Amino acid sequence: MSTQDLVPSPVGPVDVEQAEAALVERYPRLVRIAYLVLPPAMGRNRRVLTAHALVQRALPRRRVPGPAVPEARRPEDAVDPGYAYVRGEVLRQALVAGLPLRRFAVPRRAQLPPLLPQVWGLRLFPRAGGADELALDQLLAGLSAPARAAYVLRGLERQGDAEVLRVLAAAGAADPESALAELAALEEDGEVPGPAERVAAQAGPGRTPAPSAAPSPAAPASASRLGGASLLESPEFDPCTLQARPGDLLRRRQHGRAVLVGVVALLVCGALLGLPGDGWGRNGAAAPSYARNPAAEAALDPAKVRRVAPAVWPGAVRRDFSVWPARGELTGDAPLLRRALAVWARPGGAVESSATPGTPVGPPMGPPQLLFAGRVDAARVVLFHDGLRIVRYAEPVEGTAGAALDFARADGAEGPGASAVVVTRAAGNVRYLTAPWVTGTAVRDLLMPGKEPWALGRDAHGVTDAVPSPALAKECARWNTLQVADGSGGRLLGDLGELVPARLLWGPPGAPVDATGREARAVWARTACQLTTVLGQGVGSVRAWRFARQSLPEGAGRAAWVCTRAETWRGTGSRVLAQFLPPDPKAPAAPAARAQDVPACGVREPRVLAGALWQAPAGGWYVLAAGGPDVASVRVGGGVTARAEGPVLAARAEAGARAELSATLEDGRRMPALR
Repeated sequence: MSTQDLVPSPVGPVDVEQAEAALVERYPRLVRIAYLVLPPAMGRNRRVLTAHALVQRALPRRRVPGPAVPEARRPEDAVDPGYAYVRGEVLRQALVAGLPLRRFAVPRRAQLPPLLPQVWGLRLFPRAGGADELALDQLLAGLSAPARAAYVLRGLERQGDAEVLRVLAAAGAADPESALAELAALEEDGEVPGPAERVAAQAGPGRTPAPSAAPSPAAPASASRLGGASLLESPEFDPCTLQARPGDLLRRRQHGRAVLVGVVALLVCGALLGLPGDGWGRNGAAAPSYARNPAAEAALDPAKVRRVAPAVWPGAVRRDFSVWPARGELTGDAPLLRRALAVWARPGGAVESSATPGTPVGPPMGPPQLLFAGRVDAARVVLFHDGLRIVRYAEPVEGTAGAALDFARADGAEGPGASAVVVTRAAGNVRYLTAPWVTGTAVRDLLMPGKEPWALGRDAHGVTDAVPSPALAKECARWNTLQVADGSGGRLLGDLGELVPARLLWGPPGAPVDATGREARAVWARTACQLTTVLGQGVGSVRAWRFARQSLPEGAGRAAWVCTRAETWRGTGSRVLAQFLPPDPKAPAAPAARAQDVPACGVREPRVLAGALWQAPAGGWYVLAAGGPDVASVRVGGGVTARAEGPVLAARAEAGARAELSATLEDGRRMPALR
């Protein structure tokens, strides 16, 4: 088909419908043009599919305006505007597809393998031609992409050089003149036909060429054959009439296995990622379960949770958490217990988790004991005991966010140490779950020793009313404690920010008692605010002991020395604080020395020595020191040198003086001061 066979039409705007009609009508020719312009190095199968893809993407998205003043054209260069536009788009994409990919450049769409059309399992290529077609294919492989486009426009489209230059420039060729110069160099070598041969080829069937169009005697016969349109229109270059053959069957099998393995891996990862991690579904806020074993699964089965009957504790030898009955209106809620156990074993990222120091946070070794499951305030709360720890799980009654998991060590808790457990803390208040042997509960403010405690109500399950907690207070304005009564007397428990409240004691290391007496309350009223230093440290009991009294110089009155020791559930991390109590009964205690992980003021070492720099009301400064009852003498050195017989010492000093204290015990041993 020649452009001379088309009715010339003026250049103007191109509609989408007009371009589509031209593409459908001349689809085989456009695909042949794209196939010839694409680099032969792509391989015939990819060239075929890419050629079809380029033509199918050549339609405009909207109406394409034409030039305001059309240029004058020769009749042999006139083409239908719709076909001219589609052919230009095909040439533009084919030129881009032949560009090499650069390492750091973003590839253009035409440089990538086509998305459509796609053929799987077959390799498609045009039918083979003869020696002339093979020679022409080799010739095209040696040309640049713009030169191949110019060759196709000349030989297949019968375009003149002026129109070839215009079409190449419109298609985005960088240097159309170089493409024609490349063809001119081959014409001189006789590898492509010159102008005379092209004119002869353009005569078409039934046309007689002009005398000047006769073939040149010097031109080889092969060149004349290669330059004709008959070769460009041969089946060798027809990407619409194809042969099909299978691809590499062995490689396809290997690739199929690799794809199958990849799909299985993706499905497994998707299943793991899709396991519930939020919301109150089967496992609630638990993280995904990556490993399973029978023992671990048995520990997470709500049906196997141990429940103690209410009739067990009265006849038990020991009174500890192991004999607490399961209480609460939700003890039979299997989904709640399942969520609590799952979150305990695998707390997700959205779970607010806490643990006192030294408390392991792993899953239970076996089915734990259920202490409580019920609604408290605006939450569903579950309390477990596994012999070593108290574990609290809480989730809101409304909504699916805000699950909490708390661990506290409670091994060795017995009798008064297992009298209560914190159920909730909210809005500055705390609620306790009391032991079944607790007969009464009351609140006592340590800072008001003369005030009688007031009664604290409990519900049928043993949960107390809300009471302001000192662990949540910002200032030490009051220090509420829980006073419980059982068959053997009253116990005083303090909330130190943990699940198990600490027992508050009074007296020497070997014989402490509950701090409910008058003298104990008077001392605790002046030292209670120092409990803020042991909040959240896993403390099981705090004992205060007045180990010495001392008459102050200059008749300033009689002071006292108190040693406060906080013992932890884990045994290590104990803290000792020596405090000086001025004569004024309303004045708070002044810390004199503190230490951690030392045996002083404990059962192993029931002795202590502490000192402080004190200013008398008249303005004089003194070094004061005091030791326990078995201290024979006290000695001070350094900035102040003095010695005193007995457990107390008072020596004149300068303001800011630093001194070294030591004591001699009644058995002759030396004892350093608490630091």
